[in-house]
Amino acid sequence: MSEATIAPPPDEILVAGRWRRGAGTPLETVDPADGSAITTIHRATVEDVDEAVQLGAEAASAPGWRDLLPHERARHLHRIADGIEGSAERLARLQTRDTGKTLKETRALVASAAGTFRYFAAVLETFDDELTARRGPSLTMSVHEPIGVIAAITPWNSPIASDAQKIAPALAAGNAVLLKPAEWTPLVSLALGRIATDAGLPPGLLSILPGSGRVVGEALVNHPGVGKVSFTGGTTTGRRIAHAAAEKLMPVSLELGGKSPTVVFEDADLDLAVNGILYGIFSSSGQSCIAGSRLFVAEPLRDRIVSMMVERAKALRVGHGLDPSTQVAPLVHHRHRDSVAEHVERALAEGGRLLTGGAPPLGPSFEKGAYYLPTVIDGLSNTARACQEEIFGPVLTVLPFKDEDDLVEQANDSVYGLACGLWTADYRRAWRVARKIEAGTVWVNTYKQFSVSTPFGGTKESGLGREKGRAGIAAYSRQKSIYWGLDETPLGWAN
Repeated sequence: MSEATIAPPPDEILVAGRWRRGAGTPLETVDPADGSAITTIHRATVEDVDEAVQLGAEAASAPGWRDLLPHERARHLHRIADGIEGSAERLARLQTRDTGKTLKETRALVASAAGTFRYFAAVLETFDDELTARRGPSLTMSVHEPIGVIAAITPWNSPIASDAQKIAPALAAGNAVLLKPAEWTPLVSLALGRIATDAGLPPGLLSILPGSGRVVGEALVNHPGVGKVSFTGGTTTGRRIAHAAAEKLMPVSLELGGKSPTVVFEDADLDLAVNGILYGIFSSSGQSCIAGSRLFVAEPLRDRIVSMMVERAKALRVGHGLDPSTQVAPLVHHRHRDSVAEHVERALAEGGRLLTGGAPPLGPSFEKGAYYLPTVIDGLSNTARACQEEIFGPVLTVLPFKDEDDLVEQANDSVYGLACGLWTADYRRAWRVARKIEAGTVWVNTYKQFSVSTPFGGTKESGLGREKGRAGIAAYSRQKSIYWGLDETPLGWAN
């Protein structure tokens, strides 16, 4: 399938199962590899949100969905997974054009999305309510019920996988879902919506509402008919959503930013470590919340590790996402590329030493694209802005540490707490340090590996709540207790 055969979705949005042109302003989507326009769609409006909430609530409470047995609801998830797999190559190539990512990565993201729907279908089949221990003359139960209408807001760096991680468990729990994809990258989310409707998902249960956060996002978060917001994105926006949720007394899950440390101890396998570190920061062009952007190296290894990192970073192949040899693709947008460049300029102004990268690549094939070279900087302290602020690009800072206590203190000296990587042959040390690091995920002798069966989320300003895992369905449910009185004697108080 050539790039020319990838037809973008038509200029339609999905409002409660109905495809139509958005009532908002036009939004031009751009291929970051060359700056060319892909297509134009019209954004959703506040009125579209109102309609989607109203019809979504009706669909979620309709007997045809509300009364489905778990295994019957699971069939809908399997059919959506079938549709994703049947369109896998088209979806991957569309996402590469929309986000700039390598085709290898977008294929993996599409496969992950299908797997997520299948996983939650399986969990739904085996998701039991429970009898709780009796403490009196009653049979006691704990059951889970749908919340109603879920607003899901996803980022631009991995749209279809992030979409599935919210849509699949929310539908499994019996809810309707209103998805707002990132404004820069709405196309694959719209294609996923088409797959869901073609798979026979009852009308009203899914809406895809592209548009700005200030219009569509705020309308969803503040709408009285929305019972929960699940958001993945920046910490500043997440904090605003948390404030709005507090006013509504509404549950939220927030998967936010990160400034993750990756640590090389003196006994590490250096080839294993260096390759893992390169993958952790430069895959996805560094556009990952869990990117290992702070490299802490035991002082005796510093010169050797830096030399290896610089040599291999220079050898990484930068290019178009559809080129199978590409390792580092363009950033998602020219404005974002410029933001990354500004971060690097500030780091050098703070006293950082540029070891490699620090600029767009040269050559005619790069001139119109949003490319940026893999960049390694040392000479900064952990308090420097480049070591504290999320850059969300292919930029690695190298920092030394003296001993285990010094490492833990520096690694935890961050407002974020999303992920961490440890490279060591000492399993006792790995266990000690993993438990001391303030992060939601710790990888030992690997990095950036995921499983839908394993909960994911952050601490501190990296977020609230968890996604994935068997508890993922419960996160989109209300828990209710039911007491069945077994005592045939009237309550004595009223006598």
